[in-house]
Amino acid sequence: MEESLRTYKVVTYGCQMNVHDSERLSGLLEQAGYAKAVGDGDPDLVVFNTCAVRENADNKLYGNLGRLAPAKQANRGMQIAVGGCLAQKDRETIVRKAPWVDVVFGTHNIGHLPALLERAAVEREAQVEILESLETFPSTLPARRESAYAAWVAISVGCNNTCTFCIVPALRGKEEDRRPGDILAEVEALVAEGVVEVTLLGQNVNAYGSDLGDREAFGKLLRACGQVEGLERVRFTSPHPRDFTDDVIAAMAETPNAMHQLHMPLQSGSDRILKAMRRSYRQERFLGIIEKVRAAMPDAAISTDIIVGFPGESDEDFEQTLHVVREARFANAFTFQYSKRPGTPAAEMDDQIPKAVVQERYERLVALQEEISWEENKKQVGRRLEVLVAEGEGKKDDRTDRLSGRAPDNRLVHFTRPEGGVRPGDMVTVEISYAAPHHLLAEGPVLGVRRTRAGDAWEKRRAAPAAKPAGVMLGLPGIGVPAPAAVPGGDGCGTC
Repeated sequence: MEESLRTYKVVTYGCQMNVHDSERLSGLLEQAGYAKAVGDGDPDLVVFNTCAVRENADNKLYGNLGRLAPAKQANRGMQIAVGGCLAQKDRETIVRKAPWVDVVFGTHNIGHLPALLERAAVEREAQVEILESLETFPSTLPARRESAYAAWVAISVGCNNTCTFCIVPALRGKEEDRRPGDILAEVEALVAEGVVEVTLLGQNVNAYGSDLGDREAFGKLLRACGQVEGLERVRFTSPHPRDFTDDVIAAMAETPNAMHQLHMPLQSGSDRILKAMRRSYRQERFLGIIEKVRAAMPDAAISTDIIVGFPGESDEDFEQTLHVVREARFANAFTFQYSKRPGTPAAEMDDQIPKAVVQERYERLVALQEEISWEENKKQVGRRLEVLVAEGEGKKDDRTDRLSGRAPDNRLVHFTRPEGGVRPGDMVTVEISYAAPHHLLAEGPVLGVRRTRAGDAWEKRRAAPAAKPAGVMLGLPGIGVPAPAAVPGGDGCGTC
């Protein structure tokens, strides 16, 4: 009788880069003979892909590890692995606090996971392997893409900035850029598989080219993506104001499939606080970029990240942040209360702001941004938009008989389910009838449905029986993961 495949689950915390890394981890495991777990039972392998930027990231990890301890005790063949930024930072601490963990691996050696799991099983002891520099660019590894119609494409890894609140550069290393030809080859391969939307991904995505000696490389890459036949939408995240140049704005405006959507992290509107953060721009520079983007693309939807309560932030500093929010009129903002991150310079700064003060400022900021988001969304009422139908975007879709998707500017749109049916990856034309702060509604009938290769790909994937993965079984004794959820922005740089 054929041996059943060992099942796996990957639990992802943090940024888009982690979500993309988790797709690579899933691809590696399936190539090694694992099958993605379905249902509520414990899988044979659980992999935690961690983040060191989010608040209480370590508490969340150790809490989940603790909940798995009884399952591991009951099934000695079960394996648990911890990777990502927190693993890179804490290393042996994880095994000391949770001795039932089998493998700890870092951000630079995700390709070693299958071998480390096998070694842990054979040697019956935890394997801790943390490399200090990148060995293999993650995009060269196999991937199990979560979406049939949209894909992340990493163009660089690492970051050369030294923001005082962020530990990412210490954990992911200096920026390393992929060759443009390799990136475009991946994009073309994805489009051939049915993908119609790609998001170019980097810790500081528009610094792309600094490792290649070409300051205009990112704008050139955007334009090159515009030449890929069948690619309908190109996005990127997250840029840094320091490196956001006029040639990139021109490339966005002049490339037909480059979406008029921009996530531009502000962090603070105060020049004094920006200096303390080591953010190499000031309020005037930031607002100048917004003005240029809107001049070139009046319909652009701009979002941001903001940290409230950075050490030393005065009432006047906070008022400067509110001023920028009013002037920039962001479509939405990911707002965070500052909290100490061990290992960052900001954690050791004097004049940490009392929690009550931070909370009060945070609530004022959120209220202001909610008001602006609603006003900006109301401007969409009456417009006809082509929406890329998505899977899992609308939590109430089943109850409301609606479907959901993304407009070209990335606004979330809920629309009436068409009578003829429509698939994730297809395009629908709708007229917006109502706006809320965080979404748009098209309550009338769908005006048009365009079936796409992406919808075909989604349908084919859904209909395909679970195939036995390529590769050989690892011969592990026996056992036991979540669909990754991106959290845009972060209490750090744009991507983390």
